[in-house]
Amino acid sequence: MEPSNEPAPKPRLVVCTTCRAGHPLAEGEIPPGRRLHDALATALAGHVTPPVELHPVACLAACDHGCTAAMAAPGKWTYLLGHLTPDLADDLLAYGATYAAHASGAVLPSRRPESLRKVVLGRLPALDAPPKDTAA
Repeated sequence: MEPSNEPAPKPRLVVCTTCRAGHPLAEGEIPPGRRLHDALATALAGHVTPPVELHPVACLAACDHGCTAAMAAPGKWTYLLGHLTPDLADDLLAYGATYAAHASGAVLPSRRPESLRKVVLGRLPALDAPPKDTAA
């Protein structure tokens, strides 16, 4: 198979838009997860070359961990992130750029923005990766 000249696909940043961050919502109140998604969309609009593709999702089933998002790309680890707030939008996009640049998507805490060093709730291996019993 010939190597492709196609650019690698951008990481997908999936944000839970129904997240209530553990609090009941008042009538008509916008869920914190939707506010996070909207802050990311606004921040992405300022990028000539956006570092990620933003996708909303109804639930990531991590309701005890505040607002959540997942960073995923073909051939890379998928990371579930929690305890996120709209003011972290720029840091999440910076993390997305670093994730995109790393071959496996494994970004050490020291390489993440300070605000995101303790937000990883879990990770899943790439779907197309052969099974291994090793730590990354």
